[in-house]
Amino acid sequence: MMRALWTAATGMNAQQMNVDVIANNLANVNTTGFKKSRVDFQDLLSSVIRPAGVEAASGMTVPTGIEIGNGTMPMSTQRLFTQGDFMNTENPLDMVIEGDGFFAVLRPNGEVGYTKNGAFKLDADGRLVTGDGYPLQPEVTIPTDATEVHIGVDGTVSVLLTGQDEPQTIGNIELVTFANPAGLKSIGHSLYEPTGASGDSVTGTPGEEGFGTILQGFLEMSNVKVVEEMINMIVGQRAYEINSKAITAADEMLSAATRLRR
Repeated sequence: MMRALWTAATGMNAQQMNVDVIANNLANVNTTGFKKSRVDFQDLLSSVIRPAGVEAASGMTVPTGIEIGNGTMPMSTQRLFTQGDFMNTENPLDMVIEGDGFFAVLRPNGEVGYTKNGAFKLDADGRLVTGDGYPLQPEVTIPTDATEVHIGVDGTVSVLLTGQDEPQTIGNIELVTFANPAGLKSIGHSLYEPTGASGDSVTGTPGEEGFGTILQGFLEMSNVKVVEEMINMIVGQRAYEINSKAITAADEMLSAATRLRR
C-alpha cells in the first residue's frame, strides 16, 4: 500500500513539470521566433513479483508474470521547431527564415549564439544587430546615406544610395543549421547554443540544399497554439488531481488497516 503513495507522488511531480512547461509556452505566445516545448515521460522500473515464462507445476510455463509499476518520470523536454505564422511588418530590417536555419549573432562574451528572431535593428555604426545589440554574423553594415535596403531570398543585401539609380551589394546573410536542432540549449534572449546532442553548426547560403530562404519585411511569430496549450493544461491538471485522489485512497486504506483489532 505504501507503494501506491510513492507511485502517485511521481505522477503529481511529473504533471507539475508538465504544467510548468505549458505555462512557459503560454507566457511566450507573443515572443518573436519562440519555439514551444513539450515534456516526454517514461515509466519507472517495475517491481517483478513473478516473472513471465517461469516453469510451473507439471512442466507448464507461466504465460504472464506479475509486475507492479513504480510510477513515471520526465524523460526530456523537447523543443519543437515547427514554423510559426508570419507577420507582415513592412520593416526592411525584419526577416523570416522560410525553412531550416538560424541567424548567427555575436554575444558579448565572444561566443556565437543562434536565433530564429529576425527583428534586427541598426546600431550607431550601422550594423545589423538584435534588440540586445548583438551584431549579426557575418557583419552587415548599412551605409548612413542608404535610402533603401533590399534583402534577397538568398541573403544578398543591397542598398540604394543617395544620388544613385542602381543598388549596390554590400554583404550577404548566412544561415546556420544543426543535425538535431532539438538538442540546442536555450540560453535566453531568444538565443540557443550548440551541445553535444545538437551536433556541430553548418553554415551556408540561404536557398541552398538544407537551408531555408529569407523573406524581408516579415517576422516569424511564436509557434504556440493557445487552444492546444489550454487543452494540454486541462489534461495535466486533471492528471494531477487523479494522482492526488490515488494518494488519498491509499491513505484511507492505511488508516483502515491501523484500526484493525483482534
